[in-house]
Parts: sequence; C-alpha cells; structure tokens
Amino acid sequence: MLNKSILVTGGAGFIGTHLCISLINSGHKVICLDNLITSENKKPSENLISKSKMFKFIKHDITERIEIKDHIDEIFHLASPASPIDYLKLPIETLKVGALGTHNTLGLAKEKKAKFLIASTSEVYGDPEVHPQPETYWGNVNPTGPRGVYDEAKRFAEALTIAYHKKHQIPIRIARIFNTFGPGMRFNDGRAIPGFIYQALSGKPITIFGDGQQTRSFCYISDLIRGLRKLMNSDFTDPVNLGNPKEMTIENLANAILSKTASKSEIVYTELPKDDPKIRQPDITRAKQILNWYPKTAFDIGLEETIKDFKIRLGLRK
Repeated sequence: MLNKSILVTGGAGFIGTHLCISLINSGHKVICLDNLITSENKKPSENLISKSKMFKFIKHDITERIEIKDHIDEIFHLASPASPIDYLKLPIETLKVGALGTHNTLGLAKEKKAKFLIASTSEVYGDPEVHPQPETYWGNVNPTGPRGVYDEAKRFAEALTIAYHKKHQIPIRIARIFNTFGPGMRFNDGRAIPGFIYQALSGKPITIFGDGQQTRSFCYISDLIRGLRKLMNSDFTDPVNLGNPKEMTIENLANAILSKTASKSEIVYTELPKDDPKIRQPDITRAKQILNWYPKTAFDIGLEETIKDFKIRLGLRK
C-alpha cells in the first residue's frame, strides 16, 4: 500500500482524532485542520499524535479560504459542531461550516485532484417515518426547528458534494454516520453515552430526556473508523450508512451504564427537546454489500472500554 498525504478537517475532534491516529499508524502523512471551536484540547501540540513526524496541525477556520502547499491525495471532511449542545450554541457557525466550509474544502479537493469524503450524519433523516433508515429515504426534517441548523447544514453539504462530483468529476464519498461512541469523548459532550457515564461515575442523577423509550443505535469508534477508511478506498459515490443496527432504548442504555459502573445514581426524567428523533436505526445493507463492512465490536465491550477511559481521565483509576 502506497503511503498517502491525507487532510482531515475537524481532525482534533472525537472521530477526527481516532481517524488521524489510524491513518498515521498505517504509515500515512496526516494534516489536521481544525479551529478548535468545540475542542477541549486547545493545544494540539500536546496531543500524542502531534509528536509523530507524520502529523501536521494547522489551526484554521475552513469557512475562510484554505491554502495548503502540501500535496494531498485524500480529504476526510469531518469539520462541524456535531453535538446538540454545540450546534444549538453555535447555530450560525454550524451552518457556515456546512456551506462555506464544505465549499472551500471541495475547492481544495479540485485544486489538489484529491479524493473527497464528507462525514454526513443520520440526522439528515430527521425524526424518521421509515424504520430502519435506508439511504434511499429522503428524511423528515424541520428546517426551522432548533436542530435544523445541523440537519440542513449536512443536507446542503451532501448536495454540494454531489454537485462538485457531477460538474468537476471530483471522486467523492458520502458517509452518513450514526451515533458513535468510545474513548476520548468529552465529559460534557451532551450526548447520551458520555453524559450518562460521567453522571454515573460522579454520583450525579442520570438525566433522561422524555420517557426514555426513544431508541438509538450505538457504533464503537474503531468500527466507524474502519468503515470510513473502507468507504474512502472504494469507488462508490452514493451515500452509505455507517452505524450499528443494534437498537436500544435510552432507558435501557442508562441501566446498562449503571450496571457497568456499579453506580448508585438515580435516574431522573426531564422534558424531551423539540424535534428530538423518537427512533434511530441504520439499514446497513449497502455498507455490507459495497464495502463488506459491518460492526464487529460488541456493545458491552465498547462500553467497558469507554468507561475505563472515563475513569482514568477522572482520576478514578490509574
């Protein structure tokens, strides 16, 4: 396998960091582009991967013009606030990175003659009326609701990516990423797994929105990274769902975390946010057929690894 020069926008984020490490471990040169707007690590020079000679960090807002002198073979476009607490706090920035940021990154792909993969999201399906969700489903999104800034930013980004492919023949890949978890997530990420683990380990009440019967499907980070890389190395240009089709209720998730952490925290219920999806489960038939990809990590194993990481970072174990 030839060593490549690969750009990862949003490379300092949760998925981005794991992807950069995976690419470096495979012998590729990685350029990470990130403005750190949602990052806890404001000094990536202290990040372990930055000690590698194969890693280069550039602090930059991709809604501004991107100028990189290095040769680039591939671009993984991951940049965007992705957690509800982030895009609700940064609505305009989220829309701008989906539109201007994607436009600038596609322009760079055109200039460098690079392959381009955009990290889209299951949120393009909105609060789905089709279950599970195949890539052929067009979605049920409220464009003026609070989640619309993220949902529509990603839907526009997909449309722009397709337009560049058709007009400029840029080789594109579209990954629709479902809920993903693993070591390195922020304690205050705002999503269920890191939130519940942090609350359980801290002895705080576990907060469930709604009645807890809404469902999600959780994919472990190493499986997702393998899927992203398989997709990039394919020749497939239509959207591909990447996620774990094993569905569970949020209430069952909370109880699983309580059991794994042996926590005495109680579960409390609060109001469900507006437009919060009631169900979420990927149809991964296309990923299986096109990429020969499917999740391999059992949910319990992934959860144990994530809890172990949280305990270490909270100083609860060496």
